[in-house]
Amino acid sequence: MKRIHLIVLLLSTVVFSKAQTNPPTDIGSIQQNFKKLDVLGSVLYVAAHPDDENTRLLAYLAQEKHYRTGYLSLTRGDGGQNLIGNEQSELLGLIRTQELLAARRIDGAEQFFTRANDFGFSKGPEETLKIWDKEKVLGDVVWVIRKFRPDVIICRFPTTGEGGHGHHTSSAILAQEAFSAAADPNRYPEQLKYVKPWQAKRLLWNTFNFGNTNTTAADQFKINVGIYNPVLGKAYGEIAAESRSNHKSQGFGSAKQRGESFEFFKTILGDAPQNDLMDGVNTTWKRVKDGDAVEATLGVIAKSFNAETPEKSVPALIQLLGKVEKISDTYWREQKVKDLSNFIAACSGLWFEAYATEATYALGDKINIRAQAINRFSNRVKINSITSEDNTITLDSKVLPENELQSFDSGITASRLTQPYWLAQPHPIGIYTLPDNTLAGNPENPDLPKVTFQFIIEGKPINIDRRLIYKFVDPVRGEVYQPIEITPPVTANIEGKDYIFSAQQPQTVLVNLKSFTKASGSISFKAVSGWKISPEKIDFTGKDKNDEWSVAFTITPTDAKPKTAELEAVVNANGKPFSLSLRRIRYDHVPAITLFPPAQTKLVYLDLKTTGKKIGYIAGAGDQMPEALRQVGYDVHMLSENEVMNGDLSGYDAIVTGVRAYNVSERLAYEQPKLLEYVKNGGNLVVQYNNNNGIVVKQIGPYPFTVVNRRVTDENAAVTILDKENPVLNYPNKITSDDFSGWIQERGLYFVTNIDPQYKTIFQMNDKGEEPLNGSLIVGDYGKGRFVYTSLAFFRELPAGVPGAYRLFVNLLSRPKN
Repeated sequence: MKRIHLIVLLLSTVVFSKAQTNPPTDIGSIQQNFKKLDVLGSVLYVAAHPDDENTRLLAYLAQEKHYRTGYLSLTRGDGGQNLIGNEQSELLGLIRTQELLAARRIDGAEQFFTRANDFGFSKGPEETLKIWDKEKVLGDVVWVIRKFRPDVIICRFPTTGEGGHGHHTSSAILAQEAFSAAADPNRYPEQLKYVKPWQAKRLLWNTFNFGNTNTTAADQFKINVGIYNPVLGKAYGEIAAESRSNHKSQGFGSAKQRGESFEFFKTILGDAPQNDLMDGVNTTWKRVKDGDAVEATLGVIAKSFNAETPEKSVPALIQLLGKVEKISDTYWREQKVKDLSNFIAACSGLWFEAYATEATYALGDKINIRAQAINRFSNRVKINSITSEDNTITLDSKVLPENELQSFDSGITASRLTQPYWLAQPHPIGIYTLPDNTLAGNPENPDLPKVTFQFIIEGKPINIDRRLIYKFVDPVRGEVYQPIEITPPVTANIEGKDYIFSAQQPQTVLVNLKSFTKASGSISFKAVSGWKISPEKIDFTGKDKNDEWSVAFTITPTDAKPKTAELEAVVNANGKPFSLSLRRIRYDHVPAITLFPPAQTKLVYLDLKTTGKKIGYIAGAGDQMPEALRQVGYDVHMLSENEVMNGDLSGYDAIVTGVRAYNVSERLAYEQPKLLEYVKNGGNLVVQYNNNNGIVVKQIGPYPFTVVNRRVTDENAAVTILDKENPVLNYPNKITSDDFSGWIQERGLYFVTNIDPQYKTIFQMNDKGEEPLNGSLIVGDYGKGRFVYTSLAFFRELPAGVPGAYRLFVNLLSRPKN
């Protein structure tokens, strides 16, 4: 029999949107997975955010030592900035979740999360643990430890603060407490219905040397992780760079490192390792009862195993599986039966997947499924059944002919929305509300549709799951895989994120509806005090799948100054009410993301005066400011480089640069003289915050100042007005301390220092116990115009409809005419 082996290494597997759901079966993968069968050890790495993990160490542990390796990120990175788009908060957390999963597919580790929400930068663990609800998040860490059962737990950060972020320090505090709590049956006893207490052997801190902080020492336990793996064809520093470069929303593309490289460790709890990370832990089959027989059989197989002809070892592997299934240790039995079943399928030449025939289905509709299987090596494998939820195709041990693709059609009812489980319910700041505590840890919904194949191999029934996906061919990208969507019958997307009222005049609220099945019904809004909604409802009939249409409601304030209110749409479709919108996130480096946020908008009444209408906007790292400014009547034009360099900028009442524009746009180095010329000739330039690293110009403004990593994270921090008469506080709106009420997440970030006297400093503020900072907003006249630099978090406040932030930012755009 002639075969061609494609040497596609395990670690070159690309993301789900481009990769098959069938695990890799190349020679390198088979060799690696065979070695893994003989190792019974596990390591859990714990930190706070996506990108905190040590990908080099994870790759070494998973691919060199063959331990079951996991990364527990306490948050999904929701509070950071987005360098590839304008998604923020929960939407950014969804992107970073998939980036982490893509990274794990490269380095070979598994991914876990708690319910903690990344609420932005925190300066200390006291604030963090209060906002996170320490007991709940600690319970999640304990749950993951009890389920994963790590022999060794490793923290990225210490409890003493060298990590420089309250979330970082908190991750170490929680890991340290969970180390003991997971072993105590009196802590979180409700978990013991599903798991048993677990005591890890040791808790280590993976010390580090980066920036100006070196926490390593010559007397610390260390491991050389810079070695080369000839099976993979890569060193672990190369694999780590490929893994870390998946964090694209953070701009963390990394150079590949080659050569000797050590990781250092300090023992926090448990026995200190002397010679090996697993000192005192038996990582062989001898750690479980009756494991000797498994070890002996595996040893015999190893002597004759050949990755180029793995099918010859299948009969012996089937015998091995029978012995593994008799192991009394539930944890290792489940792990190794799963690993061995997939390994036997790979060695047998099996490829099998299951696809939905369409990308999207509404609740209650039938999902048509096509399952396919092929046996490439022989005709000795039979397929007995294919089960998808409550539907089973019985095939009565049908022989799979050698190298002939077989297809089987079935169907199930779409019964659950594919809504990310942590977004299924409203949540307070800092913590997600889980519908079921046992969901904690899961990176994605554990109940996504799947198909179970039962094969008969050498007379042995073997069950293996495959996730149900949608597959299509793109003219440019080729064969593409993506998750299926299970949607409400009809979704309602309100066009504006918020509606700003500054008078009793009515506004039109457009709602874009989309049907995912045949539907009839109506749409209306829930009544809100102080506001009139007309009409009360709008009917629709005879809508087909994929129909889209828009309806308009008129919203009028009825009170003189109505309170801010949430306006929620209700769609009655086919007799059932739904209040969900549709949001799709699409990037090439991660799978398609779909969620169904509440069909809501915010009605905000504020005392707002505006002057000027035409705003030029230079895009930065992604924010929603242009849309927010359009909400209050501005004509916002996104400026191109050609327009800045060659156009007439004098027609703009103000020009605004997006957040981190001077970090992400190299062309601003060339555009900057034109912008300053615009100011000199009478223009008004407003520059939003930039990171202090990687600014593309030597000097952002007409006079010097220095951007530094200083911030005020307390969104309720007191604000002192330093220059009450400055026009930015008086024209066209009178700004007072009341305008800083209701801000979210933070006051500002990356403040400025070394401020030239030509600038006026407007505010002073600080977090509790810290020195006052005056670098949140500086204003300077230059020529006939005005230059403004602000580190205040307008990019968060305006999209959230914060009234005072709107009033202040409008003032920054409004320069009094001389």
